[in-house]
Amino acid sequence: MSKGIQAVNDFVVKFANVNGSGSASANEMFARSILRMGVPVASRNIFPSNIQGLPTWYEVRVSGHGWLGRRGGVDLMVAMNPQTWDKDIASIDPGGYLFFDSSKPLPASKFREDVHVIGMPLTEICNRTYKDPRQRQLFKNIIYVGALSGLLDIDIKIFEQLIGEQYKSKEALIAPNHQALHMGHDYATQHLSGLCGLSVQKADAVGNRIFVNGNDAAGLGAVYGGATVCAWYPITPSTSLAESFMKYCRKLRVDPVTKKNKFAIIQAEDEISAIGAVIGAGWNGARSFTATSGPGISLMQEFFGLAYFAEIPAVIVDVQRGGPSTGMPTRTQQSDILLCAYASHGDTKHVLLFPEDPTELFEQTAIAFDLAERLQTPVFVMEDLDIGMNDWLCKPFAWDDSRQYDRGKVITAEDLEAGNHFNKDPKLGPLTFGRYLDVDGDAIPYRTLPGTHPTKGSYFTRGTSRDRFAKYSEEGTVYADNMQRLLRKFETAKSIVPAPIRRKAKEQAQYGVIYYGSTSPAMDEALAALEDKGVHLDTLRLRAFPFSDEVVDFINAYDQVFLIEQNRDAQMRTLLVNECAIDPARFISILNYDGTPITARFITKVIADRLNLNASAKEAAE
Repeated sequence: MSKGIQAVNDFVVKFANVNGSGSASANEMFARSILRMGVPVASRNIFPSNIQGLPTWYEVRVSGHGWLGRRGGVDLMVAMNPQTWDKDIASIDPGGYLFFDSSKPLPASKFREDVHVIGMPLTEICNRTYKDPRQRQLFKNIIYVGALSGLLDIDIKIFEQLIGEQYKSKEALIAPNHQALHMGHDYATQHLSGLCGLSVQKADAVGNRIFVNGNDAAGLGAVYGGATVCAWYPITPSTSLAESFMKYCRKLRVDPVTKKNKFAIIQAEDEISAIGAVIGAGWNGARSFTATSGPGISLMQEFFGLAYFAEIPAVIVDVQRGGPSTGMPTRTQQSDILLCAYASHGDTKHVLLFPEDPTELFEQTAIAFDLAERLQTPVFVMEDLDIGMNDWLCKPFAWDDSRQYDRGKVITAEDLEAGNHFNKDPKLGPLTFGRYLDVDGDAIPYRTLPGTHPTKGSYFTRGTSRDRFAKYSEEGTVYADNMQRLLRKFETAKSIVPAPIRRKAKEQAQYGVIYYGSTSPAMDEALAALEDKGVHLDTLRLRAFPFSDEVVDFINAYDQVFLIEQNRDAQMRTLLVNECAIDPARFISILNYDGTPITARFITKVIADRLNLNASAKEAAE
């Protein structure tokens, strides 16, 4: 038997359960208890798309160093699902620990010699204590959490507080949950003491950070960003985003005097109707958005083309999941990059934002409404399931109350009366308002909202070709003129979307790394691990498309650049090659697309293997 892993505030616990068994709240309570001890955690819920019966896992990364991505590997497996036993045992690191229900004896062949076994007769205890089958199942979860508090030295009073908070509106449930908690804790301290080399010690490493999921962050960001209309159709994993927006609107968007709602939320009959309502509201001057995922994006394509061509603001939050088709609805990927960048038939290009965590998602969702109105175009916030449906430890949301919304180039009745922003060149046409006229040289035209003036500023909104004054035309030169202006407008967007973040290594770097979105925390840890191996890498985190010149400059500064993505086809690489005229050979793609969030170990190994570091270390050891 190998020596057990010894670690304080630095290990991974993974729970293997059956979906629908009531384990989710108990497992989340475990994660929150460690936060209350002042130690950072990163939790990941890996669950099936059915309601009940299939396997589900909940992973808790405990990291006193503050690493918030998935590390890879498991130090303590809490194995509560016989269906996945063999797979769960195989995932434990050598010297790790297996906590399981020992009520039913298992043959030695079901265990590993290099894994330390900690058995507790959970079913036996529950059957002896509870008569109701459902109670036996639910309290079994609390009992094993109580046992873990004893095994890992987590303050039992913290669990008592969390139970009190969870059931504050159902006080009758507090005492029996406390009883179950102490049953587990007492058994562990009496029978399992000293069997686990992992422990949690109180620290002060959490600070004022918050533990929040991305869909809640985006819902609140939409409220702060001025959204008043949300039209959506339920789809995993974006449904809770629309529900979050509804929750915050009911709290923050109800007139205190009249009690009337100052928002409109439409659960449409399908995704096509949802985006149609969003575009209609945007045309009418409301800040509007939809929340969806890949299949919904596929259905909305024609309306995206209308909004792009007719230049109507709209915000789309895409909580990306595994595709194609139904794919893996409850798994994460970054697989809609190209789908959104060029959404709709014909020549289109759309603004994309890439948030790295819930805090940046809150900020970028709010910013998206400014960008959509300033550029008069759809803006896609490229969230994913990992950010959207998992709780992340991140900086508190911040908002400047003096901030003014950027409504873009909207002409008022006074402007129309004064002839402001009208055509001044008779060669271009009448000396009047031109809806698609480039007055300022930035390719962004001025617009009026319905009802602005009784006789001036009206125009016909259409998806067909038209001239600068919104008059129907099928002349090739007129069409080409408009399409070129749209391309110039996309160039203007480069200077106003969030800029990439560049970091220089401590020492001279031969290679660069580009990454984006939810790969960020794993990338941060991998960079530290590689630095320990003597590998120094300059990095660039993309935050938006279109790409600024800084992106091209970064790529050209290195012979080769590693590009980290969570999709099969290296979609960001394709976008960079296409938009920046980069030689594809300059990129070394690191791709993870199994539906689980990328790990620091995976990134570190791939880069080390590519640079032949692991082979060199092996040769040196021999």
